[in-house]
Amino acid sequence: MRCLYLAGACGSIGTQTLDIVRENPSEFKVIGMSVGRNKELAVRLIEEFHPEIVCFRENYLYELSYTPKIVVGDAGLLELASYSKYEDEVFVNALVGMSGLMPTISAIKAHKTIALANKETLVAGGDIVKEYVKKYNVALVPIDSEHSAILQCLQGESHKEIKRLIITASGGSFRNKTRDELKGVTKEAALKHPNWSMGAKITIDSATMMNKGFEVIEAHHLFDVPYEQIDTILHPQSIVHSMVEYKDGTIKAELGVSDMHTPISYALRYPHHNVQESKQLDLFGLKLDFMELSKDRFPCLGYAYYAASRGGIYPAVLNAANEAAVKLFLNDKIEFLEIERIIEKEIKDDKYMEIPYTLENVVSVSLSLMKEILSRYGVD
Repeated sequence: MRCLYLAGACGSIGTQTLDIVRENPSEFKVIGMSVGRNKELAVRLIEEFHPEIVCFRENYLYELSYTPKIVVGDAGLLELASYSKYEDEVFVNALVGMSGLMPTISAIKAHKTIALANKETLVAGGDIVKEYVKKYNVALVPIDSEHSAILQCLQGESHKEIKRLIITASGGSFRNKTRDELKGVTKEAALKHPNWSMGAKITIDSATMMNKGFEVIEAHHLFDVPYEQIDTILHPQSIVHSMVEYKDGTIKAELGVSDMHTPISYALRYPHHNVQESKQLDLFGLKLDFMELSKDRFPCLGYAYYAASRGGIYPAVLNAANEAAVKLFLNDKIEFLEIERIIEKEIKDDKYMEIPYTLENVVSVSLSLMKEILSRYGVD
C-alpha cells in the first residue's frame, strides 16, 4: 500500500489524483491532504478519503463526521508535508505558485518520494531542491506530461548519448492569433485551453507560453541537461508529449491522449505503468504537426531562457513576477500583454545580481516582489 499526502486536493491535479486513488483502493491510501476555499468539495473529499491529517488554507469551521488532525495555513502545509508514520510514502505536490516550495523541502526531509506537479518548486529553487534530494536520497518524479514523457524516453539510455531534449507545446489558447490580435483579449478567452483541462494560472501561463519556459527550467534541473540542449517545438495536437534526440540521430518520443490521469498515474507508480486499461490512442486517426515556436511571438518563453542564463536568484524573480502578473490579469487589473511587460522589467533589473542564491533569499525575494507588484495595482 502506497501512502499519499496530497497538497492541493481540490485543484485540477488534486482531483485527478483522487480519481486514481478511488479506482485503486488496494494500491493507494490518502493519509493527508490540503484543501482550499471550495468548502463543499473539501468536505466531500475529506469525508470520502478520511485522511489522518488535513490542512485548511484558513481556519474555517468545518463539520466532519470524524476528527482528523487539523492544521492551518502555510505552517500547516509544512506540518502536512513532514507528517510521517508509514514506510512507502509519497508527497503529491499539486499546489499552485511559490506556496509549493517549502512543503516540498519538508517532505524531502521526511524521506518521502516527491510526485511534483508544482512547477515553481524547481523554477525558483531548483539547485537547492536538488541538493536536498541528494542529501536525503529520495526520488523526485515529475507529474507534468512533458517531463513524464522525457523521463520515460530516457529509461535505459546513457546520459552522455543525449543530444537534446525537445519539449512540445500546444500553443495555448491564442496559438493562432498574431501579436496585434492579442491586444485586449479577455480573461475568459485566455482560460479556454484547446487541449487540456487545467487550473486557471497554468492555463494563462500556457497562453503566454511562460508555462513552456518554466518547463525548460524544470527539465534542466530534473535531467541535468544544459539549457542549450533543451528545445521547444509547437505541436498543436498535444499527442507527442515530448521527445529525446540522441547523438546518433535517433529520436524517442512518448505519445498518448491528452489526459493528465496518465502522467499522474505514472508518477504515483513510478517506475511502473498502470496495468489496467485506460484511454487508448487512435493510431489510424493521428495527425501530427510540428512547427517552430517563435520567441518573438511568445516573448515569455525567451524571458525564461534569459532568466536561466543570468542564474542565481533570477529564475525566482521570473517566477514571482509572473505569478503576480497572472494574478493581476485574473483579477481584471491589467491586460493580457501587460503580463510579459511586468516580467521583462524585473528580469532585466541588475539589482538582483548581488543577492546570494540561498533558500531564504529565494523565499524572501519572491514574496516581497510579488507583494510589491500587486500593490502597484491595489491588490493584496
